[in-house]
Amino acid sequence: MEAKTVLVRISGFVQGVGFRAWTEREARARGLRGWVRNRLNGDVEALFAGQAEDVEAMCAACWHGPQAARVEKVEISECGEDPRDLPGIGASFRQLATR
Repeated sequence: MEAKTVLVRISGFVQGVGFRAWTEREARARGLRGWVRNRLNGDVEALFAGQAEDVEAMCAACWHGPQAARVEKVEISECGEDPRDLPGIGASFRQLATR
């Protein structure tokens, strides 16, 4: 199976609605590695690494998020690097501090 790593930015009403906790649960359920954090501009940003089909399913799920979220835009950028070389990737999925 093919591995894939993407950086995702989710915009809309996505902070203060449990989006990071939801993302962590969903990513772990799919066996993904990476992280999620709030951005100072009101977006949520996440790095997903894993099997391509699982990463793509997670990106699609980000359009919905938790029930209270109102997603307006999901921007996906593929990372061409080996995910083991990316800073903060870790062995599982976790939440990072706002940046």
